[in-house]
Amino acid sequence: MTEAELGLAAPLSGPRVLAPLGRRLCAVTGTRPAGEYRVIAVDDPDGPEPLPGQFYMLAAKTGWGEDRSGERPYLARAFSFCRTQEARREFMVDAIGPGTARLAGIEPGEQIWLVGPLGVGFSPSDRALLVGGGIGIAPLVGWSEVLIASGARVATLLGFRSASYAKAAESIAGDVEIATDDGSEGHQGLVTDLLLARLDDDDRQVVYACGPPAMLEAVRRICVERDVEAQLAMEEAMACGYGACFGCVVRTEDGYRRLCVDGPVVRASELHEQWL
Repeated sequence: MTEAELGLAAPLSGPRVLAPLGRRLCAVTGTRPAGEYRVIAVDDPDGPEPLPGQFYMLAAKTGWGEDRSGERPYLARAFSFCRTQEARREFMVDAIGPGTARLAGIEPGEQIWLVGPLGVGFSPSDRALLVGGGIGIAPLVGWSEVLIASGARVATLLGFRSASYAKAAESIAGDVEIATDDGSEGHQGLVTDLLLARLDDDDRQVVYACGPPAMLEAVRRICVERDVEAQLAMEEAMACGYGACFGCVVRTEDGYRRLCVDGPVVRASELHEQWL
């Protein structure tokens, strides 16, 4: 069947670096805490330099059914990268299940299977307002550094469950404002409360957001109603990373879009109002 017959939107030509074919076995060179999350540093000398907003598929070499009797194998997990410097790639992990727990517990000297960079990245602006929720701050870490280095005006709004999670905000440079669910750090409430206040003061900014679906829907609705450009790095479970399994489709005004191929960055104005 053709893409049109499947109800898929036409592929986008957004900013991207194409991944080489096949997966690469890369060495873990360091780990460190970031609040309640864990940052993993991986040496990827044979891979191309990724663009902010792109992602990788990661899987630990061992402990995923390869050399432990009776242990079921896990699919690779999709992660936006935090930072990149020369061959070094950094990823932020939240141990919410057995697969991510294995990655969060990985140690320097172990190895990771890596595929990427994949997908469409962010498009730049000279006036940027970054909005992150929880582990969704990951792609905003490096993006904020790129924007600041380019001379752009950048402000960042971050939402977390509590102060212990909010410590991850130390990873982001510049003007950062925090909201927490319990009020233990910064504003008590939602990060979209901060977004509304910022847009009331100045709506001539491009919003870049990443976080859980409910947060992204709130950001989409706010920005569409105010005619503010917004680019959303959407979180979705992915099995392949190449668009073959159709497990990560999202509904847009032009049809369904595979986030691993034609995302994960999608403009808010392109999403269907019932995408969630």
